[in-house]
Amino acid sequence: MMNDGLFNDFEPVSIKQWKQKIQFDLKGADYNDALVWTSNEGIQVKPFYHDDDSAEFQTIATPSSFKICDTIFVSNAENANTAALSAIENGAESIKFIVPSKTIDFKTLIANINLEVLTLYFEFQFIDENAVKKVVSLTTKAKTFITIDSIAHLAKTGNWYHNLNEDFAKLYSCVKQSHTLAVDTALYQNAGANMVQQLAYAMAHVNEYFNYIENTSKTTASKINVVFNTAVGSNYFFEIAKLRALRLLFDTLQKEYTTHYNCHIFTTSSKRNKAIYDYNTNMLRSTTECMSAVLGGANTISNLPYDAVFHKSNAFGSRIARNQLLILKHESYFDVVENPSSGSYYIESLTQQLAEKALSLFKAIETNGGFLKQLKNGTIQRKIKENATKEQQQFNTGKEIILGSNKHPNQNDKMKNNLEIYPFVKIKKRKTLIAPIIEKRLTETLEQERLKNE
Repeated sequence: MMNDGLFNDFEPVSIKQWKQKIQFDLKGADYNDALVWTSNEGIQVKPFYHDDDSAEFQTIATPSSFKICDTIFVSNAENANTAALSAIENGAESIKFIVPSKTIDFKTLIANINLEVLTLYFEFQFIDENAVKKVVSLTTKAKTFITIDSIAHLAKTGNWYHNLNEDFAKLYSCVKQSHTLAVDTALYQNAGANMVQQLAYAMAHVNEYFNYIENTSKTTASKINVVFNTAVGSNYFFEIAKLRALRLLFDTLQKEYTTHYNCHIFTTSSKRNKAIYDYNTNMLRSTTECMSAVLGGANTISNLPYDAVFHKSNAFGSRIARNQLLILKHESYFDVVENPSSGSYYIESLTQQLAEKALSLFKAIETNGGFLKQLKNGTIQRKIKENATKEQQQFNTGKEIILGSNKHPNQNDKMKNNLEIYPFVKIKKRKTLIAPIIEKRLTETLEQERLKNE
């Protein structure tokens, strides 16, 4: 049915008229003080948005659907294969194998997996060209992403796998075989970086790789998939906008290079807001986070099990995490509408503001020597720590709420005998090239005190 002329009998209402009506209803209270709030990124959020705000919005291409993924750590190839086949049988559309060693038997790992249907991710925690070659040869029929991120390894551990030159040379050799480049931005989110920082660091991070490839390659390389491993928190609309801004920024950056790069977003739930007490609320958090990931345009989503921070990997936790995504896709029809966030004045405005602020920070990083230099001198670590401290203070004072932890805690909840893994920051004293970026959950100090008093 055509809607032409349907609303012609109604006079348009301007932004000024809306503000006047709101100010009247406030009965003298200040509009800005009462209704406008400022995020940690410095973005002022208004109580309403108007189509006049949409003049500068840009079209953002997003995938028409998302893949449901199970993430499996490969300590044993046969066991990991069994877990993968079970996940596939129960609804997983892709599998991510986290591979800690090049000695893993890859043929056993992917046995009986339908390579023509499934999307496979192999996250290598090492650099080895022969291992990449082996996986490529075994998965010619599959859509496969082999991800190795030397810079993330440096940022997380404080050291390269080998050294800068050797790491980059080996990584480039791997990228030429796999046509995949990886950028782990989840580390920054889980360590406490705000969204502008996450986006800017993602661009500065990948730009180090782009510069190396551009300066090394004698000819224009074929298309390379850049897989951004992202973590999504519970700030619902901001997280939708963050993923959209990531695509917008990436498109702007990759146009400056001769190689064609494709943006592929792999998303998981944040660890930062997960709790060990009243742990079932973690399911509520991860559900809204997965919703943000879908509406933000993630290609693949691997949900974090509700008990991941204190239990070893288990079938029940994995099944619940997978079922959350199955419900969103097959019962809530979250993948039916293509680019559903497009046209929302609020989300479009957030997207634009996040992108602009992140671009400004990215330019400042490049002006001051680039991402690796700022990691080496500790600037990146210091900036993340500053925002993490701010968030921690907001949690401690109750401004930032995690239900069941600093709001409505169940004092009868006992966890001391229910911890299968250590859920707090582990400090390993070792010599490092740089200060590592440390992931930390907001509830850790509170939980440690509660455990002492059980």
